[in-house]
Amino acid sequence: MKKSLGAKTLIYPTPVLVVCTYDEEGKPNAMTAAWGGICCSSPPCVAISLRKATYTYGNLMAKKAFTINIPSENYVKEADYFGVVSGKKEDKFAKTGLTPVKSDFVDAPYISEFPVNLECKIIQVIEIGLHTQFIGEVMDVKLDDTLQEKGDQPLIEQIRPLIYALDSRNYFGIGKQIGSAFAIGNEIG
Repeated sequence: MKKSLGAKTLIYPTPVLVVCTYDEEGKPNAMTAAWGGICCSSPPCVAISLRKATYTYGNLMAKKAFTINIPSENYVKEADYFGVVSGKKEDKFAKTGLTPVKSDFVDAPYISEFPVNLECKIIQVIEIGLHTQFIGEVMDVKLDDTLQEKGDQPLIEQIRPLIYALDSRNYFGIGKQIGSAFAIGNEIG
């Protein structure tokens, strides 16, 4: 039997994404967001959803660009900090010691120390309710050159991305591989 929990945003896992923007004066800012993910494969696009009250919202509207930065487990403190302090009041990069780097393809910085960075230009803005969704076309992906690659894909075990459990408000690392996609299901049939 199942117990009804009512209408909630409860999906497991949610990614820990650090969204970087410039403000109108060119000051870099970073904000942690869990409401985001892939939304189209061709063209490659990602979506993030933010409240209008955030400093990042104004930056997105002004610059029409952002980066998504995937922190490794080594940067859980910094990723959390980016989500609890406003860039209006704090220079988050100065406080964390992380390095903003000017993107090659969009008017937004990325975080040098994070293993994966996606440079995105905003192609659509959708007002949903409490949140506004920004759809960004991925113009380039940067991958730390110290990571081994399998073809042109990074190895998740080396990236060690963070995931977020909304219900308990905790961060987790990824677990072990339990099967191969588009293969293990063939054992049923």
